[in-house]
Amino acid sequence: MAIATFGAGCFWGVEETFRTTEGVTDTAVGYMGGNTDNPSYKDVCSDTTGHAEVVQVNYDPAVVSFDALVDIFFSNHNPTEWNRQGPDVGTQYRSVVFYEDEDQKAVAETKKTELAASGRFKRDIVTLIEPVQTFWPAEDYHQQYLAKRGMTSCHI
Repeated sequence: MAIATFGAGCFWGVEETFRTTEGVTDTAVGYMGGNTDNPSYKDVCSDTTGHAEVVQVNYDPAVVSFDALVDIFFSNHNPTEWNRQGPDVGTQYRSVVFYEDEDQKAVAETKKTELAASGRFKRDIVTLIEPVQTFWPAEDYHQQYLAKRGMTSCHI
């Protein structure tokens, strides 16, 4: 088993996308990349802790590769929006890949470069690629938020 961690805006929809991906064995939403220990949702939403809303993805690399997960990540949010996704604004909604090792870092950087060169977006890709930090699980009511409500996305 392996772990990947992605921030791509509000974690509810991001989690649902990865949770339903073949080869993903578990997901959890939480916070990463900040300067406060054990932050709450309220703390993170204050936009003062430096944390991003993230999804930690446990996956079987024999079924789905990190490469494929990064493709899913880039296909399911706008990587040109700085510190926002749609109506959600703040550093907690930034586009970020937290890599576990140098192999993940290399894949994420290559995918970002390829996407930038593809012409798919007119603006620069602003996705950050950072080393993994402490994962702080979000409150229970955020875990599988959409699935618990019979929803598959929160897109308008």
